[in-house]
Amino acid sequence: MRPGAPRIAAYVLLAVLAALVAAAGGLVSGGLFPGGLLLALAGCVALFYGGLKLTGSRIGVAVPAGVWAICVVLLSSTRPEGDFLFAAGIGPYVYLLGGALAAVICATVPQLPTQGRGTV
Repeated sequence: MRPGAPRIAAYVLLAVLAALVAAAGGLVSGGLFPGGLLLALAGCVALFYGGLKLTGSRIGVAVPAGVWAICVVLLSSTRPEGDFLFAAGIGPYVYLLGGALAAVICATVPQLPTQGRGTV
């Protein structure tokens, strides 16, 4: 992608999707424990790897990963009313650590150069 408005729009889109994935992952991982947790982590991997492929840079992983982490931390803190999305337990911890690990893995995936038509 060229620098400018399309790239900024892609980063904003990835940030919005990261907030949605964080909220949906919190709901799905808590409701349907083993399968829902895997589904939530698959959503994280899809978001981070999709950001890498969409922007063609590691910033495409860093932006949604940062927004995702902030949203998960904010959703796990208790409010005065007693509401929170992530309870203490193995599922939310696996979701938090697994999502962070997925972001690191997607950010360190080697970028292979594209091959031209004349190469063998």
